[in-house]
Amino acid sequence: MDLDFLFFWGYNNYRVNNIISTNISWRKKAFFKGGIEIKKLFGNTLGLKPSQIKRIEKLYRKRIPNEKVISYDVARILCETSFEIGRQIGVLINRKGAVEYVIIGNRKQIILPDLSNYRSGEGRLKGLRLVHTHLNFEPINRDDLTDLALLRLDIVASLFPNEKGLPRLIQIAHLLPDNPAKKKWEIIGPTSIEGGIKNFTSFVQSLEEEFSRAFPKAQSMLGKERAILISVTSKPRFESEDSMEELKELAKTSGVEVVDTIIQHIKKPDPKYLMGKGKMQELVIKAMASGADMIIFDQDLFPSQATAISEITELKVIDRTQLILDIFAQHAHSRDGKVQVELAQLKYLLPRLSKKDIALSRLTGGIGARGPGETKLEINRRRVRDRINRLEKILKELAKGREIRRIKRKKNNIPIISIIGYTNAGKSTLLNSLTKSHVLVENKLFATLDTSSKRLRLPREREVIITDTVGFIRDLPPDLLGAFSATLDELKDANLLLHVIDISNPRFEKQIEEVDKLLDKLGLKYIPTILVLNKMDKIDLDKREGIARRFQGIMVSAINPKSLGPLLEEIDRVLWQKSEENLSLFRPEVHP
Repeated sequence: MDLDFLFFWGYNNYRVNNIISTNISWRKKAFFKGGIEIKKLFGNTLGLKPSQIKRIEKLYRKRIPNEKVISYDVARILCETSFEIGRQIGVLINRKGAVEYVIIGNRKQIILPDLSNYRSGEGRLKGLRLVHTHLNFEPINRDDLTDLALLRLDIVASLFPNEKGLPRLIQIAHLLPDNPAKKKWEIIGPTSIEGGIKNFTSFVQSLEEEFSRAFPKAQSMLGKERAILISVTSKPRFESEDSMEELKELAKTSGVEVVDTIIQHIKKPDPKYLMGKGKMQELVIKAMASGADMIIFDQDLFPSQATAISEITELKVIDRTQLILDIFAQHAHSRDGKVQVELAQLKYLLPRLSKKDIALSRLTGGIGARGPGETKLEINRRRVRDRINRLEKILKELAKGREIRRIKRKKNNIPIISIIGYTNAGKSTLLNSLTKSHVLVENKLFATLDTSSKRLRLPREREVIITDTVGFIRDLPPDLLGAFSATLDELKDANLLLHVIDISNPRFEKQIEEVDKLLDKLGLKYIPTILVLNKMDKIDLDKREGIARRFQGIMVSAINPKSLGPLLEEIDRVLWQKSEENLSLFRPEVHP
């Protein structure tokens, strides 16, 4: 019989959909025999007899009753054939009881096919269950549990054939919702084929209901993203915990709800997933139990790592740099700030434009434009590079305007003071208190991105220009530092730096070190600096004196203008410590 006629007859009589694909012919995907669709086998079929292949292919025609994990008929075919060929055989069954995949492995394991088309829905499970044979009566092993967790399978079941190759017992494993014992999964059996789970449909529905309780509908309606924070590091525990606390603050600033944290200490990170498979299992289960839809890593990820982790967890994956860029994008309001943030984002995006797509294999052009052309990926990269060049030109133009303003200030012989410090140390609050202005103040990281300059009158009727700058942070992304270089260059014209420190923060000493490193990197260590020990109202009186003596700083509370007297006197002393006749020489031309 003609194949085309056979295909047409089978399609119309059985209404089999999705046989013809734009990229894969139906002959490669399936074929018909007597109007019945015969799907292909997956895995190791080499050396199998035609009769054995035919027997295994019959599994695609079987239908398992809704209340059963596996029917005895299907279990018998699996066990007898597996016993005969000496290889494991497995089936992936959907919720309707139809066999979606038949997989043939070796004596020790099977390799599952790509299941990316089966995305977990609101119920959070894959909607597929794996049943496969174990020839040596070995229990459910680590590989089985890894597949269960990472693929979010409904269950994983192992069949044990007896000495005649007939199904003897079954062992079942399924994931567990969040529980006091912190168990990830439960293993049932070995038990008889009919035992274990009495009604599979009811069981899996109740399991999904328990998982879905962790995903509040009210929360999803608000559109607030829920994230698990992860740190994979070889640093000492106290450093990794401090870094995780800072990542929590960054997530909070970005408007993300943190539902859990994971810290893994390793000697060498996994090149593909960064973290180990055990932690990856824990991550997937925690995401299901907590309703998380995002993972945020404290480390920067390679593009391939972010893609691999996203594919295996089916969650949105971002790293620390992306989180900081998102915060900057939210808080930039001036033209300078918006251009700088967009430039940093595009520089970060450019090397990550590597996502494969069917359209990438098609060349642009057409009539009159034949030839090599460009792929879609190349077009996107070119557009990003063009936009980067355009933004860099805009930044140069804006820098000229700032240079003109700096020249005017120098002509007026007005000293310039720049407020620097770790993010959220209280720099904007100090500027408001000193100058009685109303710069935006929030208890968030990077609330200030746009530079603000105000006039300040000192007690001896002397005027200075005082400028608020963007906050520093540990491991500031290089692209971000490069984009803000034009703004940070203004610090080089400062006659005095006020380094604001939040002494109520338990990590303030580490923050001082990070700011000093960045000042050294920018070549600003030569500028006179006053340490402003802020938030003294939040620590005990006896601790204040010890901190002030140790760091040789001025103790203040930026929200209380009455506490700023000693700081104003110190500013006056540093700027005007020379005689009155040399007032025009505020700072010698010193270069690092």
